[in-house]
Amino acid sequence: MKKILAIFAVVVFSLCGGKAFAQRCLPGMSAVETKADMADGFYTGNSRNCGYSLGVFYSVYKGSANTWSFGGEYLQTYKPYGAKGRIPVAQFTGEVGYNLHLLSDYSQTFHLYGGVSALGGYETVNWGKHILSDGSTLHDGDNFIYGGALTLSADFYLSDKIALTANVKERFTFGSDVQIFHTQYGVGVKFIIE
Repeated sequence: MKKILAIFAVVVFSLCGGKAFAQRCLPGMSAVETKADMADGFYTGNSRNCGYSLGVFYSVYKGSANTWSFGGEYLQTYKPYGAKGRIPVAQFTGEVGYNLHLLSDYSQTFHLYGGVSALGGYETVNWGKHILSDGSTLHDGDNFIYGGALTLSADFYLSDKIALTANVKERFTFGSDVQIFHTQYGVGVKFIIE
């Protein structure tokens, strides 16, 4: 009889004592994230001095919900030229970073991270064409680039396996003939892998 009462008490307390939340961001879990960002302003297709980026990242959760992330990104920006023209500048970079878990809510639905990363890759100006449409010569060239980034990101869990992400990122790349700093902001989708 005592066992039955103990089991009944555990069941009642489990049902009435509050919600049971899923286990998220545990050490050893991993995730794949795809994201799309605006860069250096708001890109509309007609903008002359801003751009966009697309990236894919793989993250591994460590203790206290901190993560290591590895990934690649394509950044396309434009530089105004003449009265209506623009010159495309593209960067292809690989990135390794560490994201420190700053805070989360009680239900583990919202997580905020601050991160730092190192990156390296290749930059191409006007896709390697040095002669512009008006006959001018472009002196900026293609280069290998390296640098880093500071990131503030948030995860909003829709389920145990899917989260929407939002981020703000300031990246700096040395070796560029065109621009060192780029500010990015955007959204993404994260898929959790056990």
